[in-house]
Amino acid sequence: MIIKKREIPLSILKLQALLRRLPKTHPKVPLLQENLAKRQSGYNGEKALDYPLSFLSEKDYYILHDLRLKDSGHYFQMDTLILNSNFLVIVEVKNISGTVYFDPVFHQLIRTKDGEETAFKDPISQLKRQELHLKNWLAKNDLPTLPILSLVVISNEQTIIRTANNYKDAAEKVLHADHLPNKLQQFEKMYQVKRLTGKQIKKACRSLKKADEPLQLSYLEQYDITYDELVKGVFCPSCQSHPMIRVYGSWNCLSCGNKDKDAHILALQDYILLVGTTITNRKLRDFLMIHSPNLATRLLQMLNLPSEGSTRDRIYSLNKKGLTPMS
Repeated sequence: MIIKKREIPLSILKLQALLRRLPKTHPKVPLLQENLAKRQSGYNGEKALDYPLSFLSEKDYYILHDLRLKDSGHYFQMDTLILNSNFLVIVEVKNISGTVYFDPVFHQLIRTKDGEETAFKDPISQLKRQELHLKNWLAKNDLPTLPILSLVVISNEQTIIRTANNYKDAAEKVLHADHLPNKLQQFEKMYQVKRLTGKQIKKACRSLKKADEPLQLSYLEQYDITYDELVKGVFCPSCQSHPMIRVYGSWNCLSCGNKDKDAHILALQDYILLVGTTITNRKLRDFLMIHSPNLATRLLQMLNLPSEGSTRDRIYSLNKKGLTPMS
């Protein structure tokens, strides 16, 4: 049973919004495109896990995707956490092509592709830290202790996996995605003592999901980009031209002739991703490129947003279902 579903990561949504809102000639565009491609590759690798996970019994396995928890001031993030009444499994997904070698001496992952070698952080060492963090987190949240296992899943079925003959951790922890159900069956045979009741599993799932704290980063600050560098206006949903012009209750595209009453919602989603979740009448006019304070007020009232402050200095909250990205 999927308790926390997999969603498009905020990092991808923010990079996409930033690329939409920067001039194509901006010097940061190549870097943003490269980082977006890496993030999308990782996300595609995680999605490749969905098919083998679909073979698991819904009454025996509980699945939470993309969990970020806090342990003693340190955050740790898990691609997927699988709960069973007998054990827990942390899954780290790697979408890497070519040949990968798990180096037991220097604790690194070496990828060879097209004759070039690239070093990556060792996911096995990373998983060992996550196991310790999760053990501490469960204890501090008064949840039962049970065996915590971990796996490195290579999502690309054509990737060749290699390691030293004596590297036991790699031999036991690293596998291709399609072998995951078989590996979990092995765990079932190894850990046959039932440690959690159905009620306790559900309590643990609720606690884990509630404690999830997604990473919130300002991508404008991270990439040293100012608000004034952003391209303002409402983009046409059909042809992506901008700015659309508001005429008689609709946004009109001067390029393709498309009319859309709610095109400003997509613009506000970009605003949320890049600027923040509060807005004023003045800020709305600036971002949507409209001149009338009355029109801005009508648009805000139509969204029925919670607000605070006097009429002139009112601040509106954009945290509303249907408006925030991924809602």
